Amino acid sequence: MSDLDLAVEARHPTLMWEPVCTLDDLVPERGAAAMVAGVQVALYRAHDGTVYAVQQHDPHSGANVMSRGLLGSRGEVPIVVSPMYKQVYDLRTGACLDSIGMEPVALRTWPVRVVDGEVLVGVEARPWGAT
Repeated sequence: MSDLDLAVEARHPTLMWEPVCTLDDLVPERGAAAMVAGVQVALYRAHDGTVYAVQQHDPHSGANVMSRGLLGSRGEVPIVVSPMYKQVYDLRTGACLDSIGMEPVALRTWPVRVVDGEVLVGVEARPWGAT
């Protein structure tokens, strides 16, 4: 387990890792939509092989389109540009870096790990009986 994985585990001891797809299913520099624990998630495989997961729901347009956004970077920061109104988001944190004249709204993010070629997304475990 990497240092990053250990840090995520320490911050979120109740995380469960849900298998979503294989790494080969994700085309580098393109997004893909997936259902993770009943929520639409946009997955991105960066050119360096890092996989990111953010909410599929575009907070400004209300459409589930974030997986169609354009990937890029601002310096060392990996970004996605909304396909609707072109807001810019940090893929690591979900922070809105450029709100294009609208109120900045962050995207929800999920931790991701790749184990033996399988993409796993971290979701909070629910106690027995929780809905």
